[in-house]
Amino acid sequence: MAKPTYKELLDAGVHFGHLKRKWNPKMQPYIFMERKGIHLIDLNTTDVCLERAADAMRQIAKSGRKILFVATKKQAREMVSTAARSVGMPFVTERWLGGMMTNFSTIRRSIKKMNNIDKMLADGTLTSVTKKEKLTLTRERNKLEKILGGIANLNRLPAALFIVDISHEHIALAEAKKLGMRTIAMVDTNSDPTKVDFPIPSNDDASKSIGVITTYMVEAIQEGLKEREKAASKKTAAKG
Repeated sequence: MAKPTYKELLDAGVHFGHLKRKWNPKMQPYIFMERKGIHLIDLNTTDVCLERAADAMRQIAKSGRKILFVATKKQAREMVSTAARSVGMPFVTERWLGGMMTNFSTIRRSIKKMNNIDKMLADGTLTSVTKKEKLTLTRERNKLEKILGGIANLNRLPAALFIVDISHEHIALAEAKKLGMRTIAMVDTNSDPTKVDFPIPSNDDASKSIGVITTYMVEAIQEGLKEREKAASKKTAAKG
């Protein structure tokens, strides 16, 4: 697992923060300087925080628990959902429904409903209904899939959330904190890093920046999953 180099972080624009007037003073330890009214993030602090966050991701994956990826910003949706899928992790990239975690049992019922419609469409149960009713059910199913598809296989609450932009995803962050879940997040100069267990000071608006950080987090998860597999194989061998 190769950590992004200083040059790679620089090329991806990870150091670009927001306008000075939009800053959160709690980001002071992570700010290198101000240039033309824009705060620049100290990439040395990003480097240290990246390592901490990756280690947390690796340990959670190794334990067999889930990390929920949350990124509903347009420029982050596709890359984050693809990244989460690649390691079998749940994700929310369309819209965060209030109560998605704090009212998980209700959300599970909606997922069950979506799966039931799928089953009916597949086994021909809907042959007796009218075209209009079938169309209505299909539309409902597609709507549910768009919002809940990324968490369809989540049978219990995740152990942690990986968030892109905590200001944008403040409801998700609040729910995670309420439930005592660990939080790992990209935190820009306009946000409060103290609200996150593992903040990664970084530009959370540019797709290249989101890409380089998310890729490293996914590599950490892959490493944790491999370690888990090795441990399981050793256990099986010892029993044999």
